[in-house]
Order: sequence, then C-alpha cells, then structure tokens
Amino acid sequence: MSVMLESQGDPIQISRLTTLPPKYVKEKIDFFLDEDAGTEDVTTLGTIPNSVRMGAHIVAEEKCIAAGTSFLKYCFPSEIKVEVKKQDGSRVEKNEILATGVGPAQTLLSRERVILNLLQRLCGIATTTQKYVNIAEKHGCKILDTRKMTPGLRLFEKYAVAVGGGFNHRLNLRSAVLIKDNHLLAAGGIHNAIRNLAESKPAVPVELEVDTLSQLTEGLNCGINGFLLDNMSPSEIKKSIQYVKAHSNGQRIFMEASGGITLDKLEEYASTGIEAISIGALTTGTKNISLKMEFKAISE
Repeated sequence: MSVMLESQGDPIQISRLTTLPPKYVKEKIDFFLDEDAGTEDVTTLGTIPNSVRMGAHIVAEEKCIAAGTSFLKYCFPSEIKVEVKKQDGSRVEKNEILATGVGPAQTLLSRERVILNLLQRLCGIATTTQKYVNIAEKHGCKILDTRKMTPGLRLFEKYAVAVGGGFNHRLNLRSAVLIKDNHLLAAGGIHNAIRNLAESKPAVPVELEVDTLSQLTEGLNCGINGFLLDNMSPSEIKKSIQYVKAHSNGQRIFMEASGGITLDKLEEYASTGIEAISIGALTTGTKNISLKMEFKAISE
C-alpha cells in the first residue's frame, strides 16, 4: 500500500544568501583573529613601536571575482581606515588592488595573515562558481552548492557561492528534508522512509535522491516535492525529466542533478532541461586565489 505525504506547501525554492548578519560576521572574525593570537603577536609587538603607522594594499596576484571585501570593516578596529576598491562580485584583474588600509603597523601586521586567508578562500569559491554559472545560465539551469563546506566557514562559503552567481541549497539540516541513499538503507526503502516521515509531518519541503526510474515512480506516488537525480547520464536525465513532467503534479516538482559533473561536462548536463545542478567542487575542488598585502611606511 502506498504512503502519501501531506502537502508541504510551496514547491522547493532555491535562493541566494546575499548578506550575512553583522553580529555574526564580527563574532566569527574575532574568533579567527583570537585563534591566531592577533592581540599577542610577540614578533610584531617586540620589534615595532606602537607609534609606527603604515599603509597596506590587498593586491590580487591573479584574475578573480572579489568576495569578502564587504567583511573588511569587521576585521579592524576604528583606528584603521579601510577603503574597499573592489566590491563583492566585481571582476579583479591581476595586480589590481581590492582594498587599502592605513593605521598602526602593529594592528595591520598582526591581522594580515588571517584576513588574507579568508579573502583568498572566498574569492576562490566565487571565481570557481562563476565559471560554472557562465555555462549553465545559458540553458536556464541554476548552479547550486552542497553541504560540503568547511566547518566554521559554512555561511561565508555559501555567501561566496552567491557572489559568484550560484544558488544555495540547504543552509543546514533544518532547512529541508533530503532523503539520500543511506537514509533509505537505514529506513528499509522509500516506502518505509516516507511512512516514517509522514508521521512526523515536517513543515519543510521533501526531496528524494534517486538513481532509477522505479525510484522516481515510487517518489511520485508518495507526493515528493523534488528529486535529486544522482549520477545519471545526460540521456537518463532527459528521460527522467520527461517522465516526471508528464505526471499530474509534475510541473510543480523541482529537479536537480548531481554527481561528478565537472566543468568540462557541464554544458552537456545543463542542456538537458534540468532546473539545477549541485556541484560539490565549488567548495571542495576550488583553489584559493593568490592575494598579498603590500605595505609602505608612513612618515609622520
């Protein structure tokens, strides 16, 4: 006997994390600085008088998309005058300046590495994401991130994906139900998983990971809001889309593909008619952008 989920309301909606709460950003950056003992930099404090002032430029050593410069105001005390030259989402050429700062040398030098580490990571993610987006958007296909994020940096990294033109999948495990193969294994199959879920009456959309047409059929009969087509070929994806859209409720069902879809294969997948493709490599396979902080002495 089939099990039917009660209506979960609106279809699955994909959004972008375009801002982060200032309090959250400040607390996280303070933690990053404390972790590096920025207020107890024995080298800087021991070699440079506190009266010395310097100017600093954050410079790109390669082309990139700027991401994270909006957070620089939370990285320094008010005694450092920061000017952002490249807003988040801007194209940056090699040797261009992203931002400048002027103030006490001790403060600038003690925070240099942490700030560069964060910006390099975020610029790398935004730059990689835009490469995928530039291909997929021509076909009306969205690029999504995954939960394969660096612990402690999740919201920063999801923000960088959005800066690069991508969209964010679940922010966390509370955001939506995504039933994957291991859930099905533990629950004893789709029928049992949906039956158990129906009893809990979740107030969030429900998505099911599938890799066969038979799983699609079972999911459709259970009132699923969306499907994640896992490790399917482009031809299999096309068949799956046609099959789902022909269903009485098929036009409301969200469909995404995932699984080893690399940049060189993206065009073939994005042109299948799939609504979205989730790419773990936006965060797991990206390289940090090479940035540097150049200093100059300021004479009083």
